[in-house]
Amino acid sequence: MHLQECFAADLPASERAGDETLALPICPELTDAMPAGGRDRDRGGGRVRQCDDVEECAIIERLKVLFLTVWYPTRCTPTAGVFVREHAKAVRLYDDVVVLHCAGKDPALKGLWRMAQETDVELTEGIPTYRFWHRPLPIPATSSLAYIWGAVQAYRQIVATGFHPDIIHAHIYETGVPAVLIGRRQRIPVVITEHDSDFPRRRLPALQVLKARFALQRADRVLPVSRALQNGIEQYGIRAHFQAIPNVVDPELFFPPPHPRQPGSRKTLLFVGSLIQVKGISYLLQALSQLRPSRVDWRLDLVGDGARREEYESLARDLGIADMVTFHGFRPKYEVAAFMRQADLFVLPSLWENLPCVLLEAMASGLPIIATLAGGIPEIMDAKMGRLVSPGNVPELAAALDEALESLDTYDRADIARKAERYSPVAVGRSIDAIYRDLLT
Repeated sequence: MHLQECFAADLPASERAGDETLALPICPELTDAMPAGGRDRDRGGGRVRQCDDVEECAIIERLKVLFLTVWYPTRCTPTAGVFVREHAKAVRLYDDVVVLHCAGKDPALKGLWRMAQETDVELTEGIPTYRFWHRPLPIPATSSLAYIWGAVQAYRQIVATGFHPDIIHAHIYETGVPAVLIGRRQRIPVVITEHDSDFPRRRLPALQVLKARFALQRADRVLPVSRALQNGIEQYGIRAHFQAIPNVVDPELFFPPPHPRQPGSRKTLLFVGSLIQVKGISYLLQALSQLRPSRVDWRLDLVGDGARREEYESLARDLGIADMVTFHGFRPKYEVAAFMRQADLFVLPSLWENLPCVLLEAMASGLPIIATLAGGIPEIMDAKMGRLVSPGNVPELAAALDEALESLDTYDRADIARKAERYSPVAVGRSIDAIYRDLLT
């Protein structure tokens, strides 16, 4: 039976009873080749040296890494935290990974927490994955304690299966809080990858700032996905052992078309992402409406969904470009990859981003890019890949689109794709594994 992550109330009462009622199944992946003695096994004789490629890593002792995260894909929200899963898949090339997803509050719980193993292989992608929920309590402070208590108990149940982590790798400061508490108690190094754009956007409430400071300043290493995000964290006066590690793109899924595209009478522009205000879609539609009087050799595909879809559909009609804009809704990754191979130009008009995975996917697909000077985007773009414009500047965006449409044949799609290799699972996984091993020496 698949995990009921959408509505805990749908579960039988016996599965919601609380702390001691869940008999956690032992996952075969957790016990294969498990050395005696758990995390205290011998690391001598140079067996933990960093390897240069995945094949070499096959003969080097693999570490046990517990990913702890508040964001992770579920059947209800299949795109939530996809970037965390991509990091887990990258690390899995070098080390053994188990994911513990802090799935949030469940008012139907009778006990303080419950935990279950995810069985949907489309969500786990081969990585043993557990989820735990905690009961909301009337006083916010005590509810946070219930969350921390649930995380600690979930960790203990995972250890009881025979998986003894060498490293705890939290994603987002929120899970960094229980991670550093467990790490200090168990003398396990703690790494925190930070993705939260509320830091550079100066949107963290006071209580969250306290949590972030507690977790990040006690972690052994903090890995923001961009230098812009690191700067945003430091603006809160948080000092930590930082090392920027980017997001991941899968080159086996995202790659250029086998034959150079021959643009037809209409060139295809592509946007992929959530249809929300921060993505700047209204500015893109306005910019394209400014182009229409002088050129009609384009069409726009919008792939994604969100709360503002109807608003943007109405805006496209009001601007007189509805016949040139198609809203495709949410599409799975493999379909997104196909859209990219069929496109001529990728457009990301966001008001803010950290290091958007979708931009890396466009790069790996060899697409020229029009994006904004927002967050970490300038860290990965150069003039040979496309053009950057000011966020929210419609005339500037319109001019960039016009220029790109005129010069599509000047972009080297193979060269753009090669620049994405540094964001591959092999490259990013190797960098993270090197950090783990450095902390263990």
